[in-house]
Amino acid sequence: MSSLAGLKILITGSGGGMGRSHAVLLAQRGADIIVHDVKSAGAMETAEMVRATGRRAEIIVRDVRETSAWQSDITDAVSKLGGIDALVNNAGVGGKRLLIEDIDEAIYDEMFGVQVKGAFFATQAVLPVMKSQRRGRIINISSIYAMGGNARASHYAAAKSAISGFTKSWARELAPFNIKVNAVAPGFIVTEMTMGSNTPDIIAERSKRMPLGRFVEPVEISYVVAWLASPETEMITGQVISPNAGETIVGY
Repeated sequence: MSSLAGLKILITGSGGGMGRSHAVLLAQRGADIIVHDVKSAGAMETAEMVRATGRRAEIIVRDVRETSAWQSDITDAVSKLGGIDALVNNAGVGGKRLLIEDIDEAIYDEMFGVQVKGAFFATQAVLPVMKSQRRGRIINISSIYAMGGNARASHYAAAKSAISGFTKSWARELAPFNIKVNAVAPGFIVTEMTMGSNTPDIIAERSKRMPLGRFVEPVEISYVVAWLASPETEMITGQVISPNAGETIVGY
């Protein structure tokens, strides 16, 4: 089990779903957590779950597209917690199985604003501390759709592809500062967000096609996030790791 004792970690979009799973598991392994969400109730609930493990929690409630305020919130929370060791860029919105013709400008802008813009400026905000201490971890949440495409929700696949592109580029740029950058590309996970984009019938049919016989559980993604945040991955950077039960298998 990867120990995260004493680490300070910001997890965006951690007021529920997969982000909450990350926050709780990482806290159980010894990390203090900055919990972020656009919804205050979810953020507060996750923070209480973190504190129940005996770890500290700071809260940010913010739409990540409000760049100036978003970065200011991060700086304040990092100061209150006493530093930052890892950032998990998890905040996102679902693709809702939309065809090209169904994606209007507002939907397109929301997708790229939350997934891409939010991750970019969160990363920019934590870099001064990470560079000064010459260590850090950036863990981006991508998707299998960045690996194999998606016949519906091309805007989601494209945004996640941008996240994978950030991962590889930042890994090169930040290596001289001993900052490792990796991505986790989950397969299909049943969460509130994915339920909003799929009917129960679609989910049931898809589960039958999983080579390992079932969907990945959120905590199984969190195990990979915890590992990438740990000292066990000192020589891993620029990689995309995909826990997906064999649904997508591609070569690199």
